[in-house]
Amino acid sequence: MVARIYNPAKTAMQSGTAKTNGWVLEFCPQFTKSIDPLMGYTSSGDMKQQIELKFPTKEKAIAYATCNNVTYRVEEESKRKHLRASYSDNFRFDRLSPWTH
Repeated sequence: MVARIYNPAKTAMQSGTAKTNGWVLEFCPQFTKSIDPLMGYTSSGDMKQQIELKFPTKEKAIAYATCNNVTYRVEEESKRKHLRASYSDNFRFDRLSPWTH
């Protein structure tokens, strides 16, 4: 039973950074998923795959995993680059690409 500890990224459907402040501990799948031959649904007998524990800090998530004898791997958070651009930059005379209609 291996757990993954990570900081969730922001969703692609939003510009906000909600639900990205904490750390998540989730278990990696132990069994492969199977396809139901009649309906085509994907199913698994692994119930731990549904567990997702949320922690305020990375240290608390690691402490929980060590207390409960859960092997874990930590995926460090990657900070995104925020490029500041203003609307007036679209009309600068020294643009790299020419502006046309």
